[in-house]
Amino acid sequence: MQQMNSDPWKKRFLLLSVINGIVLLILALYLYSPIPKTELELAGDKYKSENSSEFVVRTTKQNLNNLVNAYLDKLLAGTDHHYSINLDDDVQLFGELPFFSTTVPLLIHLEPIVQENGDIVLKQKSISVGQLQLPNKKIMQYVAKYLPVPEWVVINPREEEIYVKVTEMEIKSNFKVAVEQFDLEANNLAFKINVPYKTLGIDVLKEEEAK
Repeated sequence: MQQMNSDPWKKRFLLLSVINGIVLLILALYLYSPIPKTELELAGDKYKSENSSEFVVRTTKQNLNNLVNAYLDKLLAGTDHHYSINLDDDVQLFGELPFFSTTVPLLIHLEPIVQENGDIVLKQKSISVGQLQLPNKKIMQYVAKYLPVPEWVVINPREEEIYVKVTEMEIKSNFKVAVEQFDLEANNLAFKINVPYKTLGIDVLKEEEAK
């Protein structure tokens, strides 16, 4: 009777041992089998399908405000022009416009609108030039005529807006910049930075040609 009771346990033990052996064999084959050549090639050449990498950088109104005005100071150095930008709940442009033998203060409130291509349009909300009562489009004409701006900034009096071609900014590092988000009220500003591999000393084309 005791011998008969032990047989089922022996059978179960042998069955469990066989299953464990099969599992260990499959695991060993999986771990030590070579990776297929196609997977190795994909892993090694994935970055070569592109010539750059893209990063999203977030910042604050204060940081961007400091950067923009530092750029303006350099742009206007050695000239008689004075204007600055202040980022608050909207974009505020302060400056001076010549009027006969004097100048008059300028203040424009602009609403930033991000474009699909990463540029930004500054749509005029309100505008004032001292005590002068002039049509907004006429004031924008004066702004376009007398305020120096870089080539990638276009003042459009007819549409009462300033188009900032951020994607065409020339940066010494050859980085490409595009606006991702520009929410001033939420202080949520994000930019896409495209870093060419050549900037890092990586010449993908030459490496491919060498092969």
